[in-house]
Amino acid sequence: AAAISPAGAAALQRLKPFIGAASLLSLFNRSTLIRTSPILLHFSCTAVSTSPSRFCSVVSAAVPARAETSEVKYGAEVRQFRKKLRIVDAKGGPDQGLNRLGETLSVSGWVRTFRVQSTVTFIEINDGSCLSNMQCVMTSDADGYDQVESGLISTGASVSVQGSIVASQGSKQKVELKVEKLVMIGKSDPSFPIQKKRVSREFLRTKAHLRPRTNCFGAVSRVRNALAYATHKFFQENGFVWVSSPIITASDCEGAGEQFCVTTLIPSSGDAADSSPKSIPVTQDGLIDWSQDFFGKPAFLTVSGQLNAETYASALTDVYTFGPTFRAENSNTSRHLAEFWMIEPELAFADLEDDMACATAYLQYVVKHILENCKEDMEFFDAWIEKGIIARLNDVAEKNPVQLTYTDAIELLSKANKKFEFPIAWGCDLQSEHERYITEEAFSGRPVIAIKAFYMRENDDGRTVAAMDMLVPRVGELIGGSQREERLERLERRLDDMNLDKDGYWWYLDLRRYGSVPHAGFGLGFERLVQFVTGMENIRDAIPFPRSPGSAEF
Repeated sequence: AAAISPAGAAALQRLKPFIGAASLLSLFNRSTLIRTSPILLHFSCTAVSTSPSRFCSVVSAAVPARAETSEVKYGAEVRQFRKKLRIVDAKGGPDQGLNRLGETLSVSGWVRTFRVQSTVTFIEINDGSCLSNMQCVMTSDADGYDQVESGLISTGASVSVQGSIVASQGSKQKVELKVEKLVMIGKSDPSFPIQKKRVSREFLRTKAHLRPRTNCFGAVSRVRNALAYATHKFFQENGFVWVSSPIITASDCEGAGEQFCVTTLIPSSGDAADSSPKSIPVTQDGLIDWSQDFFGKPAFLTVSGQLNAETYASALTDVYTFGPTFRAENSNTSRHLAEFWMIEPELAFADLEDDMACATAYLQYVVKHILENCKEDMEFFDAWIEKGIIARLNDVAEKNPVQLTYTDAIELLSKANKKFEFPIAWGCDLQSEHERYITEEAFSGRPVIAIKAFYMRENDDGRTVAAMDMLVPRVGELIGGSQREERLERLERRLDDMNLDKDGYWWYLDLRRYGSVPHAGFGLGFERLVQFVTGMENIRDAIPFPRSPGSAEF
């Protein structure tokens, strides 16, 4: 008999209660069961037990097919995957679809608007692939017109439309789709909250599950995706290795103590809101007994992947992390999120000059990528969100940042003919108003690298560290970086100065004991980058599902 792998045998045992031992055997025969071949199991949900737990177990193993699922024949091969034809494919390119005149094609999407006239009906659908809609022109002889007459077609409904590409009689688009067949996939209730009239972004934050269907947030989503793609592309092309840094950590990279605690000491089964504090174990001294927690000590959601990236840079030379980070800062401003994504490269055998060069090259690379590949969306932002944003980004892509020392920045601000809310003095942190004045007014919109945490390398003057911030218009600080402290004794002294427990950083100190090298890196808040290139004023509109104090919906 043919052998079954251990993983396959375990999977079959899990399925046994649902379809029976005899049915399991009939799934296979000796000639087709091969250890090295993947097997796709297809289930019909109607044959599954009504028990909720069993339903979830079986469905999780099933592989959903397209909406028009047909009967699967025993032994049939899985069909070849093909990229869907999207509206951007039909209307994109320099000809804006004119090269497809006469072609018959099918597009699926959601109804944005529709209007019925005496002899013709116009339906505009969008599938999220681009800003512009596909205008579909339908006459009464088209298959499925009865769905228009019955009132099933409404804003928000999902449809599939088949027809031929013809030249448009209107001025808003070059081509349109002459409908031959319309299929209603999912009707939309009249309460659909996003109609043709404009609504505020504050309102749309309460409908975060539906706001991607608007022009604005569809464009933000596509630009965010393009920025993520360009980020990986830049670092991969320059020899960096992507490292998956942990989300759960026992370290506080920033030393600010604003971390979310991860614990199982609070009961997670049932309704956690009804949990009694008396259920939390305590020591004889009345303190929380962390030894009984899942990790045996306090653990937190990470605020940065930098320390972990440094460990891999000490072996792989140039690495970067790109993932979610968290900060329990009780701030309700338009600049802060509790959950956000960070891009954090680390360069071994590098100093602050190398760090600034990398940060500049990265920013110019991703901005150029957006300007070249998201033209329609950027024109929308330029027209409706921030006038002149394309020209501003072109300046960023073409002009190198101005370098300014911390001391020079303080002097410049002190001489400014402007009253600041926060006073200026050597040794103080630059506030957002200071950063924006420097880049927007003092240097007329050019990015500025201001050369200014325990991991930063101490300069020989004993007063400053080898660190830098990149300041950009409207956002202020976009990138913060430094040359890391590679000298063991100075790093230990820095930890002591900040009252951090050195035992908790033993592994980080080990990097300085075993082949330490000069290294540098920077961190970039991805949502701030999205803000910078789209012009969105509130950072909560730069991420799909914003998390902030008092808000964890969706």
